[in-house]
Amino acid sequence: MAHIEFTDNYQDLSTESGYQFKFMCERCGNGYMSTWKGSKAGMATGLLRGAGSMFGGMLGNAAYGADQLRDLVQGPAHDKALQEAVEEIRPLFTQCKRCGNWVCEEICFNKERGLCVDCAPMVQREVASMQAKITIDQANVKLQNMDLTEGIDLKSTAVLICPACGAENDGGKFCGECGASLLPKTECPKCGTTFKAGTKFCPECGQKI
Repeated sequence: MAHIEFTDNYQDLSTESGYQFKFMCERCGNGYMSTWKGSKAGMATGLLRGAGSMFGGMLGNAAYGADQLRDLVQGPAHDKALQEAVEEIRPLFTQCKRCGNWVCEEICFNKERGLCVDCAPMVQREVASMQAKITIDQANVKLQNMDLTEGIDLKSTAVLICPACGAENDGGKFCGECGASLLPKTECPKCGTTFKAGTKFCPECGQKI
């Protein structure tokens, strides 16, 4: 039998009952399954196995030997089935003459350049991708320069936690729950006394603040 090309990118799904192969694009991984081909020898072996289970003895043992099973999935019949699968699926793939990969024609082959899209990217696809990326980048810059805070009070403290009772307050000078002062406090740099912010002199030692 002549040599079989296109055999470095497939999975052998064959069993003793028949032959089937899955060929994958070496770039995107897209897979194509060949048509299932039943094995006459496998069917006969199945019948013999059934007969062996009924009658036992040498018939049953011979029908289920590892050598027989290996011959079914690795012998001339298997090679013939692989050749037929290659001929069936081969039109869906092209081998890139630059990198040698077998790629699917539908997605990963640039027919205008005669190479896979890794070796010769499709210009319009790349332009579309770059346009989308640049659009996102430009939108980000524009959003950074836009004022999206209209109507939001950014001067008042959003939430104040009362130091006395722990209640949340929306603002104001005194806690709406217990009446404690919510004004920030400062500390005298001389004696350490704390007092309300805005005080000009320390009420304890008279230090000017």
